[in-house]
Amino acid sequence: MSAILETSELPAVFDGVKLAAVAAVLYVIVRCLNLKSPTAPPELIYQDSALARFLLKSCPLLTKEYIPPLIWGKSGHIQTALYGKMGRVRSPHPYGLRKYLTMPDGATATFDLFEPRSEHCTGEDVTMVICPGIANHSEKQYIRTFVDYAQKNGYRCAVLNHLGALPNIELTSPRMFTYGCTWEFSAMVNYIKKTYPQTQLVVVGFSLGGNIVCKYLGESQANQERVLCCVSVCQGYSALRAQETFMQWDHCRRFYNFLMADNMKKIILSHR
Repeated sequence: MSAILETSELPAVFDGVKLAAVAAVLYVIVRCLNLKSPTAPPELIYQDSALARFLLKSCPLLTKEYIPPLIWGKSGHIQTALYGKMGRVRSPHPYGLRKYLTMPDGATATFDLFEPRSEHCTGEDVTMVICPGIANHSEKQYIRTFVDYAQKNGYRCAVLNHLGALPNIELTSPRMFTYGCTWEFSAMVNYIKKTYPQTQLVVVGFSLGGNIVCKYLGESQANQERVLCCVSVCQGYSALRAQETFMQWDHCRRFYNFLMADNMKKIILSHR
């Protein structure tokens, strides 16, 4: 009789285990998808100036609340994975010409030049000089999407290919791109200034590229000539603090550190 009574309790225990497992899975999903995170307008930090007021007036999106896609839109991990690996459903393929520049030390710098597909709204000649993120180049999907949009709005685009990043371009000197070197970007800008003497420049840098373009503009006042403005997107400000942050497990930071390090190793080993 006792054996029968004990057996009759097993289904209830089993149901409790299943319920606990379902609750644990739901908790992980809610935590990973960041579903409890509230939406809010971006926090803007700026100096009150004519340029800042003009930007706020011209870009009302800056003050609007961001409404992400349902279910997965609040997860930065999923957004990074989907866009990084899949891109857009129809990622654009802008057509450009690849330019080669020989550097003083024998290195061969390359950049891609894309002509505008319409007239600029001001009627003037404006060129965007673009520096991509770490180990990136003009063939990356986020760069292609940005260039396509800029071309449609009347901008010429020059996109630097970081030295050693393109798989089909061999190194011609014993060095590749570094975090602080502005030589290749400077050579590209000088080419644009010489080839298009009437053009005005908009300097754009993504991530590591943001560090490079800001450093370039600060190295010499002459580098600021004919520059209308500089836009730095997702720039890192302290490599030492970032190194400490990437060693943490919170928000999978150490996993991203592994992925970036592995990507850098592949680039280095491809040129050995």
